[in-house]
Amino acid sequence: MGRREFLVKSGFLCFFLFNLFSLAYCSVIYNITTTKALSPQQTLNSPSQIFELGFFTPNNSSRNQYVGLWFKEVSPQTVVWVANREKPVTNSSASLTIGSDGNLRLMDGQQNSIWSTNISRQSNGSVAVLSDDGKFILRSSITGEDLWESSQHPTESLLPGTWLAYNETTGMRLTLTSWKSDNDPSTGDFTAGVPPQTLPQTFVWKGSKPHWRSGPWDKTKFIGIPEMDADYESGFTLIEGLQPGIAYLSVSILRNCSYSMFEISPTGVLRFLCWVKLRGWYARWEAPVTPCEVYGACGPFGVCQRYEPNLTCRCLKGFVPKSDEEWSKGNWTGGCIRRTELSCGGNTSSINAQGGKPDGFLKIGGLKLPDLSDFLKVFDENECHQRCLDNCSCSGYAYVNGIGCLVWAGNLLDMHVLPFGGQDLNLRLAHTELGESDQKTKVKIIISVIAVTIIALFGVMIYCFMKWKAKQKAKRNAPIDISRENSQPIMWRSPSEDEESVELPLFDFHSILVATNNFDIENKLGQGGYGPVYKGTLQDGKNVAIKRLSSSSGQGIGEFKNEMKLISKLQHRNLVRLLGCCIERQEKILIYEYMPNKSLDTYLFDPARKAELDWTKRFNIIIGVARGLLYLHRDSCLRVIHRDLKVSNILLDEKMNPKISDFGLARIFEGTQDLGSTHRVVGTIGYMAPEYLLGGIFSEKSDVFGFGVLILEIVSGRKANSFQYNEQHISLLAYAWQSWSASMGVQMIDEALDSFSSSEASRCVNIGLLCVQDHAADRPTMTAILSMLSGEKKKLPEPKQPTFTYNITTTTAVSPGQTLNSPRQIFELGFFTPNNNSNNQYVGIWFKEVSPQTVVWVANREKPVTNTSASLTIGTDGNLRLLDGQRNSIWSTNISGQSNGSIAVLSDDGKFILRNSITGEDLWDTFQHPTDSLLPGTWLAYNETSGMRLTLTSWKSIECVHQ
Repeated sequence: MGRREFLVKSGFLCFFLFNLFSLAYCSVIYNITTTKALSPQQTLNSPSQIFELGFFTPNNSSRNQYVGLWFKEVSPQTVVWVANREKPVTNSSASLTIGSDGNLRLMDGQQNSIWSTNISRQSNGSVAVLSDDGKFILRSSITGEDLWESSQHPTESLLPGTWLAYNETTGMRLTLTSWKSDNDPSTGDFTAGVPPQTLPQTFVWKGSKPHWRSGPWDKTKFIGIPEMDADYESGFTLIEGLQPGIAYLSVSILRNCSYSMFEISPTGVLRFLCWVKLRGWYARWEAPVTPCEVYGACGPFGVCQRYEPNLTCRCLKGFVPKSDEEWSKGNWTGGCIRRTELSCGGNTSSINAQGGKPDGFLKIGGLKLPDLSDFLKVFDENECHQRCLDNCSCSGYAYVNGIGCLVWAGNLLDMHVLPFGGQDLNLRLAHTELGESDQKTKVKIIISVIAVTIIALFGVMIYCFMKWKAKQKAKRNAPIDISRENSQPIMWRSPSEDEESVELPLFDFHSILVATNNFDIENKLGQGGYGPVYKGTLQDGKNVAIKRLSSSSGQGIGEFKNEMKLISKLQHRNLVRLLGCCIERQEKILIYEYMPNKSLDTYLFDPARKAELDWTKRFNIIIGVARGLLYLHRDSCLRVIHRDLKVSNILLDEKMNPKISDFGLARIFEGTQDLGSTHRVVGTIGYMAPEYLLGGIFSEKSDVFGFGVLILEIVSGRKANSFQYNEQHISLLAYAWQSWSASMGVQMIDEALDSFSSSEASRCVNIGLLCVQDHAADRPTMTAILSMLSGEKKKLPEPKQPTFTYNITTTTAVSPGQTLNSPRQIFELGFFTPNNNSNNQYVGIWFKEVSPQTVVWVANREKPVTNTSASLTIGTDGNLRLLDGQRNSIWSTNISGQSNGSIAVLSDDGKFILRNSITGEDLWDTFQHPTDSLLPGTWLAYNETSGMRLTLTSWKSIECVHQ
């Protein structure tokens, strides 16, 4: 080959490769604007190349083109959202662009609008982008506000972080609608959603008729889906109770899946799909898969076996087919009717047939409960039974853990027998249908009479004994002049609900003074957040613990009554027992059983005594606290969220058994409530979950977070809120993660322990880290935790690395190289150098994922620091302070009121807040002190009365921060 020929061919090759790369580069874009449209030859990609949006033809089966969104690396193509479902385009000249009104528009070759976002607000600076979580977003490039996004307009699929929802106030409904077929994305026959019901459940409708339902949500699972156990890995989270008439069903990423999604198929099957590279897509769960699961398959009072391939229905006991002819043909939908009419309601012939005997209930286990239930607020299952029995229209009832009392009127529809799990249905039947012989009835009557007689005699004996004891007590207390009125029990009554009454023995203040020797300092057991606790000895010689509410504490009569009401109704071996109270003049006092070993922290954090807590005692304490929490969350007559679980609130009896105490901050959840919220965030720093600390949202998972911190403290013997390791200011959670990564947690075991079970210790660290996950949905329930602790679960889930720095306290500072993050990693605060062109360092806030760094607020504009030993901390006066290497104050928040419990946090809206952790009051925030930028939700303002001015002041230059 001659040199000239070689040069010609080389030049042609270079030209060809250049054009090929140019074409490839131009085929991928990262935003759509008014001047940059998306054509059929191009795709819009998310920043990390996870999702792709563009024109597609389903299975290449026609000339019809749609704009859709799919996983970029998944093959075959898996579309998760479609824009123009009803109007495909048929030529290659179409484009997706932004119109002059700021709306996204799909234009055909003749520039006719095929599809649009149809937002009403005008925007001259719109831009459309695709995020890495699969959201197609129309955003104002001027304000940064999201004007529209695809997750608010789902088609047939849900991605992690999106949801089905309803809002009765606004009329908003987020539902999934199936494709017409696998090759046709247009609207199909099936819709999935969460209808507005008292007890939320997921439905699939075929047209307007129900096709399948999940059964109600019991705080951890849908009770009609046995595959969902009480663990936290089901992928579903239903959020309700934040406001009346609002509920959200969200999906999360399934473990061991690269991608996951929730979809409804063209045949009406709901699927939770998982994708892994070697296997592709497979269903982790799907329904309905058998004819028995289809809504109402067996008609009223009919049931079937869920996993039988061919539908075969049978009637419940006491019922017969409504039409034998139809049932013989396999047409089951007519259902069943009663064989014997109920006696309730005054049916004379039926009453005579029953011999005047009342109706009863037959318990049928292992069922998916029928639809159309009503929720009754009752105290326990016995009251549920009685309420149904007293109502002649009540066909049956069920008492479900996590929900409460469900009753049904009229027909019972859509039931089937589950292969495992399931609920108990108490079916109302005529007396003769219960199958009891006269002999059995006589035996029951005799037994009942004997039992009632014994109980009555026992009651008389107790009454006489109590009368005698009261007289003896009056005689003993006579010298200190206790009036007859003060010797009677007191009763707190809610103005609206008598069932909230609490009856407790009332002690007079004089007897409390005698018991504590006038609150002698020698009798002081400790100091709680709401006042001191004293040891007292009653006149009968019994030792008690006396909690005296301090007049300077933040606890008022509301918290005092709350603690009385809760503890008086809760009885468990791992909860402290309330013996009585005293309310006299300004005094508010609670009298508890005495715990001779005081609180757990007196041992755990005392170098001289911590060795007394060997590993067996520590593990038993962890188990005991877990049992107490499970009782509060699930097993008691009330569902209680403690909200202040910490080491000092765990008391130890003479056998070192743990008892949870201090219920002043506890809250009761009723019915199907799953979350609560408050504007007054109170608790103890280090134990508060991120969603509670920053947003005031609390739930069972808030207590789980505190329990996780408690486990790590017990294992390590170190305090969470004043932790130092090798002279580094890192959190206990950070230390636990380092230990877990290096040695499965063994290296963090308390050095005071001479011996321990390394497998149990590692298991505890694993569970502790699972409990302190950043997101509540990633934390296990107390049911699952006890299963893990007991060893029933051999293989535990792997924890994810927690967010370590989400607050600044008097003991936790931010230094150069560290950052403070908002809960969802949207904003970050730390030290920065503008454009890295000097040694000057400033403390600022910026968007975490935006590059190049975009600073929106600066603390020390006029006084940069120039060394790496600086730190941002909270001083003894409660102010935020920026200190240089010589501990000189460079910048401060300068609030005038003293605060001994300040904490600094960064919220997801970019607000840096100094908060009083005791009262929950915000003492200072950056939105009230803007520098050069305003974020959404902030403002410029003036107030002539107060002299307040909120203004923006520019930087001196791009490299120079000060004004």
